[in-house]
Amino acid sequence: MSDLFSKTAEELKQTFDKKFFQRAKFIPSAKKTIAIFCALKDFIYQYPLESGRETLPVGLESLACRLEEQIKNSLCFLCQEKADCARCEQNARQITQDFILALPQIQRLVISDVNAAYEGDPAAISPVEPLLCYPGVTAVTLQRMAHFLHARGVRLIPRIVTEYAHSLTGIDIHPGASIGPAFFIDHGTGVVIGETCVIGANVKLYQGVTLGAKSFPLDPNGNPVKGIKRHPNIEDDVIIYAETTVLGNITIGRGSVIGANKWITQDVPPHTKLN
Repeated sequence: MSDLFSKTAEELKQTFDKKFFQRAKFIPSAKKTIAIFCALKDFIYQYPLESGRETLPVGLESLACRLEEQIKNSLCFLCQEKADCARCEQNARQITQDFILALPQIQRLVISDVNAAYEGDPAAISPVEPLLCYPGVTAVTLQRMAHFLHARGVRLIPRIVTEYAHSLTGIDIHPGASIGPAFFIDHGTGVVIGETCVIGANVKLYQGVTLGAKSFPLDPNGNPVKGIKRHPNIEDDVIIYAETTVLGNITIGRGSVIGANKWITQDVPPHTKLN
């Protein structure tokens, strides 16, 4: 049996690029990462956080240590230098500290989302109902935390978190998307929000809305060009109803209302109503 195991392990090694296989032990654990962010989400929901505290609340320090390990693994895996280098460890420590310090601000954004859901849905009997029951609140809470790390160059962990939220809620929000306060996704199933989307304050989306890319420019080798703005900008106070698709680097102007089942690839002026 040991000979068979050794042979199988050796065959598996050959299926990977050698450099990849040597660094694979530094890949962050999806299972551990999901557990950490679920606990962080519950922490945000249950305990008021204050900026400028000298000591972390009980339980948060342990989560911070666990998160730092996963961030270090993510940085080491993507590092072009020696894996597990001191620079990755130092960066992971600083990013984790910044993330913990940002949690009060993230919590304030989440509270604004919860209030928007409560005020925007006549079926909600109290703010606690969207907090605990609405898939949109869950997906956006996890995305807000993931977005902070994504903006600081951590790549694998944010995608793990938002893809977990996607599988849990049916709502697919890339961690790169920038989302303002009081964001409400009603019902939510099938919503897709792309990486370079910029969403303002007090925006409301219904189920099946896609904020996507119209096309993918290719480089001379035929590969998609990375790092360009290719998704919509949704300004403040916009409502987009069910199954509408908005594509490309266009702008939906402030205060506009977009009806259901629309296909939009051009700018929409402010305060426009498309029925």
